[in-house]
Amino acid sequence: MPPTDASADTGAAPVHPGRPGPAEDSRDCEDTLDLRLPDEFLALVAGTTPGSSGSYSSPSPLDVRDLLDQVGTWGPTKTPVGLFHLLPVQVERDLPIVSDWMNDPGVAAFWQLAGSRAQTEDHLRAQLAGDGRSVPCLGMLDGTPMSYWEIYRADLDPLARHYPARPHDTGVHLLVGEVADRGRGLGSALLRAVADLVLDHRPACARVVAEPDLHNTPSVAAFLNAGFRYACEVDLPAKRAALMIRDRSLRHLM
Repeated sequence: MPPTDASADTGAAPVHPGRPGPAEDSRDCEDTLDLRLPDEFLALVAGTTPGSSGSYSSPSPLDVRDLLDQVGTWGPTKTPVGLFHLLPVQVERDLPIVSDWMNDPGVAAFWQLAGSRAQTEDHLRAQLAGDGRSVPCLGMLDGTPMSYWEIYRADLDPLARHYPARPHDTGVHLLVGEVADRGRGLGSALLRAVADLVLDHRPACARVVAEPDLHNTPSVAAFLNAGFRYACEVDLPAKRAALMIRDRSLRHLM
């Protein structure tokens, strides 16, 4: 399971961690002990994802495997804050900026990847050389890198041991890189846009999920403002988290 989200931003939405939700929401956090990996995962042959240095351009479709339906081909999307584009990370090109963000105190408190570039590089390469269940991305806003994302298969992640995962549940982690970009609504706008990208490009996915640290109130509020609902609290190995869910069936209502 990748590290927790760092401060996206906050908004006016109230946060009520620990308060019981509707009866239907309680089903999202029933104990689950039986996790069967989908056949597509069991049949997957692991390999490496090639990277290259250069300008900020999308990789070819072969660079990103299909456990996440070709994140690198989703293309840009219009948002209220500008034109946004998820680009899969290329280590040689992107390591300096991602490492700098990880060493920001507000980020380090939740991602716990502060330190040398080698530590961040190990974190990125573990995903890029893995089986495709997690894709690290730069968030480009009007052509400028300003955020780091991880789009991952929550149903294939250790997170699935802690909540009743459904096939193709897709998770998101986010950090907004610059302090000046936090606290002014960017995180909420981009979380909504990315959740919609997932639902638009992953027809088998019925839910986008996230598990920010329960104590990271700005991040939890950003998810609420982005149309996610608070499902419950979950105890994870490194934190107590708020399970946030954006349902396909409710995406046009929230």
